[in-house]
Amino acid sequence: MSGASKQQVISRSRLARPGLEVAPDLLGCELHHITSEGVVSVRLTEVEAYMGADDPGSHAYRGRTRRNSVMFGPAGHLYVYFTYGMHFCANVVCGDEGTATAVLLRAGEVVAGRELAYARRRAAGSVRTDHDLGRGPARLTVALGLDRQYDGVDIVDGGPVRLVAPADAGTADVSTGPRVGVSGPGGDGDAHPWRFWITGDPTVSRYRRA
Repeated sequence: MSGASKQQVISRSRLARPGLEVAPDLLGCELHHITSEGVVSVRLTEVEAYMGADDPGSHAYRGRTRRNSVMFGPAGHLYVYFTYGMHFCANVVCGDEGTATAVLLRAGEVVAGRELAYARRRAAGSVRTDHDLGRGPARLTVALGLDRQYDGVDIVDGGPVRLVAPADAGTADVSTGPRVGVSGPGGDGDAHPWRFWITGDPTVSRYRRA
């Protein structure tokens, strides 16, 4: 992993805050996945916050279920879910244990293991450019090799999936806006500017209303 000596694994206490506070702090951080195939690392460029019982767009809005139980903590784990019968999406669990809040990883730049990321993406479909490798939450998980078996994996204890902060994390300009594909009051789009992205980054996904 390039620059590993200048990176620091994010602490659990840093994530034990509401997702809305954690989300912008994750921009510029990297998620590493170490497997027998090799290492793929993604620099996070776009995320969305979800606030549990206070957020109709959250999987935890109606309470704990077998599917969403990881969202209820403790912080520092991945919540990985299957959607549309074909895709996996990954979230960083935040907040105090017992309170469901998380940050969806929407997009990122593959900064290590690009050849392996391409192989995974091609096996799952088509990919055209480096910018497309991790653009969108489903593409991001394919590039990283994450699926439902990683639901609940600890990402701050030095295991095979690690969330780290390079020295320059948090220095980029950040934009905010409505979340992608989430309905708001009256079904006219998400009312919350809870999507955060690195301004002008070419890997950020396109906005799509619900």
